[in-house]
Amino acid sequence: MTGQGSIELAGVCKTYDGSFMAVDGVNLKIPDGAYCCFLGPSGCGKTTILRMIAGHEDPTDGEILIGGENVVGLAPVQRRTAMMFQSYALFPHLTVRDNIAFALRVRGQSPAERYRGADAMMEKVRLTELAHRLPAQLSGGQQQRVALARAAITQPRVLLLDEPLSALDEQLRIQMRQELRRMQQDLGITFIHVTHTQLEAIALADLVVVMEKGRIKQSGTARDVYAMPNDRYVAEFIGGQNVLAGRVESVNGVHAHIVSRDMRGIAVPMANHARPGAAVAVAVRRDDVELFRPGADSVPPSMTSISARVQAVEYQGYFVKVMLDLAEGGEFVAYLPERKFFAQPVTVGDVVLAAWNTDYARLLA
Repeated sequence: MTGQGSIELAGVCKTYDGSFMAVDGVNLKIPDGAYCCFLGPSGCGKTTILRMIAGHEDPTDGEILIGGENVVGLAPVQRRTAMMFQSYALFPHLTVRDNIAFALRVRGQSPAERYRGADAMMEKVRLTELAHRLPAQLSGGQQQRVALARAAITQPRVLLLDEPLSALDEQLRIQMRQELRRMQQDLGITFIHVTHTQLEAIALADLVVVMEKGRIKQSGTARDVYAMPNDRYVAEFIGGQNVLAGRVESVNGVHAHIVSRDMRGIAVPMANHARPGAAVAVAVRRDDVELFRPGADSVPPSMTSISARVQAVEYQGYFVKVMLDLAEGGEFVAYLPERKFFAQPVTVGDVVLAAWNTDYARLLA
């Protein structure tokens, strides 16, 4: 059913009005059968790339290959792509079965053929019991499954999803993330999913592509992008990281020592761009931070620490978010396990040492 759904973007550019560069020289390979999420703020070019892969727009320059074939200039039906829009666009007067069969009707299949195909698809996506309901009789999650089934019944090589979960409430959004992933694995086709929600991309994707101003800032597995961001933009956009700016004071082959207004000789594992005098940023994961009382607790020698004052405390259930003001200005956040926090709680105004394992910090470009 799947066909070859590998995608390659080679030097893809898209300009509007001859001057505005919406997509700027994008190069990317997406394996056949992968779940890929394009992630970024509004206006970063992610939806434009989606539309160019779908065939609703052509690039100003560059090539788009699907299954090794350059598809620029081909219609969506020739590319064997299908797109599911945010609104779902179900026909309100048609049943679930007829909505799913509609694409096969457009292609001229007989009633027997298209209903046979629709019934098989409904069974695959667990909609058989809802076959004779109208869209208005369905929940938001059920409507989404119908829209996905209608797109998938055309046997596309690539299924494209434009912000598919943004209209759902939080609980349903979490449930539908699981549904999307399960359906992608069951169908075995390449999914390209556009979102501005970091947790959505991290939860779903084999490949996360972070974009800014028409360019790819970083692509990789969800864990790589979250835990090992390349630069300050990715670290701050993905979240979960504290980012401190400074300059390299010295290097010893193992660690670089960073100084700034907030840091005095802090050791960070070496990176290739660590040269004395170079401006750098340091990323420290919020869940790697521990809090110590100055003078009362000794910070282990394997850890680096900075002085801070507790600004706010937020209970998040399984962890507690502690927001800190650094002694010389700037903000820092610690995610502390709930039990550990309440064993040694801190309150607003307390002076603490925010510490982390030296080898867990990361130098950013």
